Amino acid sequence: MPASSTTSPHLDSATVPNRSSYLSDDEPPRPNRPKPSRLRLTYDIVMIIAISIDLLLISIDAILMSDFSHNAAAWLTIGTALDWYQNTLHEPLRTAGGFFTVFLIVELLLRWAVAIKQKIYYRWFFFPFVHWYEVLGCFPQLRALRLFRAVIIGRRLYQLGYQVLPQPWINRIKFYINLLLEELSDRVILTTIQNFRQQLTDPNTHKSFIESTIARNRGEIEAALLSVLRQELAPKLQELTASSGSGVLATEVGNAIEEGLANTPELRRYLRMIPIAGSLIESQLQHIGHNVGENVVNALNKRLLDPERLDSLMVAIASGVAKIDTDNTALNTLISSIIDDSLTEFEAQVKVQHWKHQDMLNL
Repeated sequence: MPASSTTSPHLDSATVPNRSSYLSDDEPPRPNRPKPSRLRLTYDIVMIIAISIDLLLISIDAILMSDFSHNAAAWLTIGTALDWYQNTLHEPLRTAGGFFTVFLIVELLLRWAVAIKQKIYYRWFFFPFVHWYEVLGCFPQLRALRLFRAVIIGRRLYQLGYQVLPQPWINRIKFYINLLLEELSDRVILTTIQNFRQQLTDPNTHKSFIESTIARNRGEIEAALLSVLRQELAPKLQELTASSGSGVLATEVGNAIEEGLANTPELRRYLRMIPIAGSLIESQLQHIGHNVGENVVNALNKRLLDPERLDSLMVAIASGVAKIDTDNTALNTLISSIIDDSLTEFEAQVKVQHWKHQDMLNL
């Protein structure tokens, strides 16, 4: 697309700015931008003054030629002065406006020729599309578009460090531009949220949305679950091997095995058939069962809670949960609640009118 010219004052003065530049609070002169020549600077100043005068005369003429001015003049008893203007000055001003329109057309064609000669644009016919507001502003019915060029020239001079308007005026203009854009964007966002809510009331749309969302993010869901399990569950399980809870579990299992052996009548009957040593064997067997229970629990803890085995178990659990069936009613209810709460919070943030908190309005 276009490159900035360093020789032609006409092309630089009409370059279309980026919209974001209107919204910044301070725009100091760019240090890497070359200073314009005196001729270019003089040309820009002359053009902005000429366009401003032309637009001022057009506005005044339109007001004085309207029915409102006629009624107001009759009420103020100055109808004679208004008739003198309409009969004497109106046509000369229209003629002067026509000459200025011809001047703008010639000036535009000359700048187009300079752009073609210097190969400013990738194709020769790009110029009228880039400067569309100037082309349309040449038509008498669309002369208000000439204001765009005056604004762009003024902005360019401001970026170069020349104070075109008083700083309070510039701050006020930026404030109202930000206000307008904020209100428009808020209305668009709120309308979009409302339409999205209405779409989610359709069961088929709701189900399709949940399925597509989970399907696109299964990898992220699995990674998040695995991270939570490794961070929260794994340390708690590994603490069992060193905490008193592991000893209590082992003791209870040993007691359960000892009690089970003691409550087995067949074993007691067979052991009491052994003379003298039967009771001793029964007591030792119960003690051995208690120790076996404790050792089994401790061995299981060490094996199952081994870091490598435990991590493999966490990976399997996360992978299984990530493959959950989307027809689950509880899951659909949870996701619907999360979506609704998120939209509600987002709406609340959008409805906050930040421009009211600025000092520009002195509220």
